[in-house]
Amino acid sequence: MTATRIRISWEHGEVFGVVNDTPTAVKLLDALPCSSTANTWGEEVYFSVPVSTKLESYAQRVVPPGTICYWVQGQSVAIPFGPTPVSEGTECRLVTKVNVLGKLEGDPCMLKSIRDGDDIRVEVAK
Repeated sequence: MTATRIRISWEHGEVFGVVNDTPTAVKLLDALPCSSTANTWGEEVYFSVPVSTKLESYAQRVVPPGTICYWVQGQSVAIPFGPTPVSEGTECRLVTKVNVLGKLEGDPCMLKSIRDGDDIRVEVAK
């Protein structure tokens, strides 16, 4: 399997990203398409997905903006695009270590239009 392109959409926009061939990414792709409700935490969007897995050896807590992550404890996809309440300076620091799945294409600040409670849909891009 190679990297797979996904589409994340909400009422006011959409972004595309690429997920790599990792055990957690494969589980996410197997669960698609799925819908969820958005949550925001500083400059991070996260939403639950029907995936359960363990923290992998490559897990990180600080990632570049637009990194598509899987938050194991919250069973959620998390995508930071700027500082969160636990960041030091302008870094993208998540609340815990996360499995890195891939990255968004283009400007991750597109996620700024997402509000708590927005409906989110994730699917393999056509």
